Amino acid sequence: MSSPRPITLLIAALGGEGGGVLTGWIVSAAEAAGFPVQSTSIPGVAQRTGATTYYIEILPVKTAELGGKRPVLALTPGVGDIDIAVASELLEAGRTVANGFVTPDRTTVIASLSRFYAMDEKTAMGDGRFDQDKLIAVVRENARDSLLIDMSELAAKNGSIISAVMLGAIAGSQRLPLTIEQLEAAIRADGKSIDSNLRGLRAGFDAARAKLPPVATAERREHAALTLQSLEQDVAETIPLVAQPIVAEGVRRQVAYQSVAYARLYLDRLKPIAAADQACGAQGNLLKETARHLAVRMSYEDIVRVAQAKISPERMRRIARDELRVKDEPYSVHDFLKPGIEELCQLLPPFLARPILRVAERRGWLGKVYFGMEINATSISGYLRFLSLASLRGIRPYGYRYAQEQAQLISWLGLIVEAAKISAALALEVAECARLIKGYGDTYTRGLGNYRLIEARLIRPALAGDIPPARAADAVASARTAALVDPEGESLANCLAEIDGRAAFRIAAE
Repeated sequence: MSSPRPITLLIAALGGEGGGVLTGWIVSAAEAAGFPVQSTSIPGVAQRTGATTYYIEILPVKTAELGGKRPVLALTPGVGDIDIAVASELLEAGRTVANGFVTPDRTTVIASLSRFYAMDEKTAMGDGRFDQDKLIAVVRENARDSLLIDMSELAAKNGSIISAVMLGAIAGSQRLPLTIEQLEAAIRADGKSIDSNLRGLRAGFDAARAKLPPVATAERREHAALTLQSLEQDVAETIPLVAQPIVAEGVRRQVAYQSVAYARLYLDRLKPIAAADQACGAQGNLLKETARHLAVRMSYEDIVRVAQAKISPERMRRIARDELRVKDEPYSVHDFLKPGIEELCQLLPPFLARPILRVAERRGWLGKVYFGMEINATSISGYLRFLSLASLRGIRPYGYRYAQEQAQLISWLGLIVEAAKISAALALEVAECARLIKGYGDTYTRGLGNYRLIEARLIRPALAGDIPPARAADAVASARTAALVDPEGESLANCLAEIDGRAAFRIAAE
């Protein structure tokens, strides 16, 4: 007779996420259930270049049934020998695949869709982030089964550590010979943050066991109350899979920024992009990238958003926990602000803001006159000042800045649709030009100026047929990169001069 094989479990968790606590819960539950179990840990590397890994082996036969024999369990994971690979972060799930621990015939991968960027991603001069869609595809292609959920979000919603959610997801996968009740008992026996960790456990379990909700009919959706949940359901039903995570996050961002109706506007603006994506064969990539940039541009920086950020509970908790490292001691947070005339006119109606800005420009005050102030955000008066500004969110759609932003967005989206009729590559480059417009004040003004220059010199001539599509896509990408490298515009001017010189040379040669 062949001996029973141990169940092997590999856990990859970042520092401070409770990977050791998670391992302890599993080991405790297995021992209480009477199963032989063994665990080891391998320390990771500092500065987010790798996770600490924990390895567990559980023999699914109770000790009492072994006739006095003791199993020999391994101390380290073997390549191709893992039944369950668990990761608290998506890139770490990719690392387990790259290291050979995930195999299509054996391994179930349970991982969080959340990201905590690695040092190589943070130190890159441009956008050094790994492509999330590629990471997901790699995990799914190499695993027997995969369960990918946003564990970080579930942990935040339930006030637990992410390891409790990971434990619930493991229980929901039903790959271990342990019930959720046994795992709950292990958390209670541990005696730390019992209530919050039990909530996290149940949230992870429910997410793992949840089935797709019934598809709502078009008539029901039309008459249903507009809520965040209804919009997320709409995304799940109408948006291509490759773009769903980005669009869903964009919806949540707009709800937090303005309102559910504003999030509905976000989805409505993506409909022509989705049609253009399908027509040009972009396989969802044009929709995904446009949705990413549209979400950021629709939630532009203004004094309301700054005020919201200054008094957000998350910010105060982060400052107290991570920066000041205080618990019960009193502390204060002082914010130094320097709004200019443009920022002060953002919420004014256009008919009031325009004459003020004209006068300021004529007298040379724009970009030169600022109003410095120091506000103690932890004092009653300081908090109320920020709160009063944040409460002006309702009048934002009637302000001068809002009208400006919406007009620019409509123009940019129209250019993407027109470009998609010519070339998918050109449309993607036009969409990426949104990266130039960010922030507020001088940063915003310079970025907008650079974008308008690229639009006038390259994008519109390409749409008019004056530049071949492939050449136009390359030229727009080169100009955008030059503008990002040097926000002052000198590199962009040199790049455009070089592009014009090449065009003149080709015309002369012909």
